[in-house]
Parts: sequence; structure tokens; C-alpha cells
Amino acid sequence: MTSFDTSPQLNVWRALLALAVVFVMLATTGWTAVRSHRGATPLEASRSAWEHGRIDGHKLPSPDGSPVRLAHFFASLDAHQRARLAHRYPLAVGNMNGAPVRLRYEANRTALDQQRRIERARMHDDRLSPVGQQDAGRLMHRFEALMDPGRQILAFDPEGSGRIAEVFGNLDKAQRISVVVPGVDTDLLTFQRTFRQYSAPVGMAQSLYTAEQAASPRTRTAVIAWADYTAPGGLGVEAATAMRAEEGAVRLNALVRALPGGSPVQLYCHSYGSVLCGVAAHALPPRVSDIAVAGSPGMRTETTAGLHTTARVWAMRDADDWIKDVPYLEVGGLGHGADPVALGFGARVLSARGAKGHAGYFEPGTDSLRNFAEIGVGAYHSVDCARDDDACRTGLSGTASVGRA
Repeated sequence: MTSFDTSPQLNVWRALLALAVVFVMLATTGWTAVRSHRGATPLEASRSAWEHGRIDGHKLPSPDGSPVRLAHFFASLDAHQRARLAHRYPLAVGNMNGAPVRLRYEANRTALDQQRRIERARMHDDRLSPVGQQDAGRLMHRFEALMDPGRQILAFDPEGSGRIAEVFGNLDKAQRISVVVPGVDTDLLTFQRTFRQYSAPVGMAQSLYTAEQAASPRTRTAVIAWADYTAPGGLGVEAATAMRAEEGAVRLNALVRALPGGSPVQLYCHSYGSVLCGVAAHALPPRVSDIAVAGSPGMRTETTAGLHTTARVWAMRDADDWIKDVPYLEVGGLGHGADPVALGFGARVLSARGAKGHAGYFEPGTDSLRNFAEIGVGAYHSVDCARDDDACRTGLSGTASVGRA
């Protein structure tokens, strides 16, 4: 902000923000203290077992090694050896950047089955309350659904509210890769919904994948529903800070750098997911060609220049999206900066006609989904701008989709 408004309303707002900062510091300190005394999580236990493991008498490489080094290690093994490692250390292999994606799918299927058995036993554990038993049943059914034949689970961590990522399409052979980054209240149980399915990561990614195929049938695309970070729960203080976004940005950067091949990557960042993408932008590799945000509360910067990225930055917001009423500012760590659809921000502003509010950007038949799909296949000249001046297509000469029909 360039002016200094001393109105009572603004002073109250600043006081509330200051109080919220204190709350965040206390809450974070308490969380760290409690967390430091708990036992190893399932993923940590699997990684520890890997670190002490061997294959045919040889020590295994560090699970934190570079994706290139780990890829070389797995390439040196035969199919039987790789399968043994996936079966013996399923969570470690299933979340290991650098492991072959199909081996990760196999490992995560094993890990899901193990967790399904655990939750099924907890459903009948008399030490749990009826609510606890019911929650175990919900998780058990979710794990069963994620094990359905044909599902490609790229990452899975059952700890806490859980983290997960799923692939649609052939990731190894994709000419263009799209990554859907969702916002608040994303966890294992909300990863997929039957009611309002396109407001959940699975529905978003499936819808985008179908739309990309329709936009350019000959372009080999893959879409990742990426809920592999701990999202804020609800619209409280946590969602007003960048703490979860900063943690998620590290994970998103690791994912992109470990994706197979060199195909361009497009990020689709919804709501708080756009905060994460904004924080991550400066560190992402050049293969990230586009960052598209929808229903954004801000990207932790005042302009696209502050993102320090070579990627094209796109933004859209439906006229009925409640997010337009949030304060687009950042004070004392609270708030996420300027409005990405504002003229001065510098993003290419796209039409979101038909989206019907904050959760409807991936609904079939909307301008928002069609625009996302055109970006996904590289058909930049086919997008619809939000404004009459076609400014969102400026400087895009020479860009075209790969294999577009």
C-alpha cells in the first residue's frame, strides 16, 4: 500500500492482524513441541528401513539423493529387483522422486493395501470411540477406492490428514504435463468427491485431462492431481499466512524436477494453491512454461515481476467468486499481496465465464476449463481473454500446440 490510512477501521484491522501473528507463532511453537515427541510416521519408518537396507549385498542409495542419481540406480536393477524394493519399502519407493513412475504406482498400491488393513482393524477396535471407528471406516473405504484397477497413485503419505497425488494419462510419454494444485481443506478424504466432484482434486484433474484430449486429440498429455502437501484446514489464520505454502513449494519444486522427460509443465493453481505457486515460482525449473491461477487470494507479490519466473502467468476469477472480497494486501505475514486479476499485476487475464463461484473453475462447459485446456495443449491463441483488448494473447506469436489436430 502506498498511502497511510489512519481510519479507525484500518487500525482495528491492523490490530487483528498483529494478534493473529502472535497466535500463529504460539500455535506453530506448540505444534512443533508436540510433534517432536511423537514416534516415527509410517513414511519415516519406511525411509529409515530403506536407509538400513541392502539389495544383493549392496547398500541402497540415500532416499534424499538427486532424482538423476536415483533414476540411474533403479535403471541398474532388473525388474525382479525393482519389484522387491517396492514390496519391501512401499512408502519410501512410492514417494521417491527419481524412482520410475510405474514402480511408484506399484509401491503405493502396496502401501494403500497395508493402510487399508490397518484401518479395517481399527473399525472394530473397542479402544476407539464410535466416532473414531467411523473415521477409520471412511479411511478404509477411501484407500480401497484409491486401489481400483487403473488408478495411478504417484505419491501417498497416510500421516495426519494425509498427502496424495494421482496421474491421469501416460506420464512417461506425455508431450505436455499439467499439474493441478488445490487449496484449503485438501486431504485424503476430500481428494475425491461424488457430490460437487469438480471442486476436488481428482475431479479437477479428470475434467482437465478430458478437456485437453478434446482440444487436441493428437497431443499426448498427462495431468497430475497434486495434493502432496499439507493444506490449511479451513479459512482461519493458517490460510492467511504462507507457512503451508512455503512447505508445499519445496515439495512442488521437487516433483517438477523429478518428472520424466523434458516436456513442458503447466501449473493450475486454485485458491490457496495459487499462494503456493507464487512462493514456488522463483525456484521452479525452466520447463514450467505456464502458471495459471484461479480464484486467487494473492501470490505473495505485488506484480508478476516479483515472481521471478520465465513462465507465462495467467489469472482468472469468476464474477460470483467470494474471493474477490478478501483484503488484497500483506501485513505482518498476514494476507497474500496484490490481486492477480488486477490490471497492474501483469498477469494475462482469462475469461472464467460459466464458472459459477469459487469452486466451479473446472466444471465442463465453462470458459475457465476450456481456457485451461488450451493452455495445456499449447494453443495459446485460442484462449478467451477476460477483457475486450485481447491483452492476454499479447506477445504469443509463434506458440502453438504440440501435435494439434
